[in-house]
Amino acid sequence: MNIQAMMKQAQKMQKDMMKEKEEIDQNTFIGKSSFVTVEVKGTKEVSRVVIDADTLEKDDIEALQDMLVVALNDANTQIDKMTEEKMGKYTKGMSGLF
Repeated sequence: MNIQAMMKQAQKMQKDMMKEKEEIDQNTFIGKSSFVTVEVKGTKEVSRVVIDADTLEKDDIEALQDMLVVALNDANTQIDKMTEEKMGKYTKGMSGLF
């Protein structure tokens, strides 16, 4: 394979990778934990937090903080999973690239 063909193939792969990343970024992921639900964009920006106040008592603030952490981590895990599924074909297991 000549260098020009390799460059063309690399440019196509880069374009395909960017398209896949844009698709991930446009998704919204829902993380849940007990009485907390969070919405996180594919860019890992938190866009919404919903707390089921009917199940929350004044003494539950510490539990609420823990549930927020769990729900946010759940959404981020979903983003990482989709990123690996879509981008793994390009990175061949080099996790952490995106």
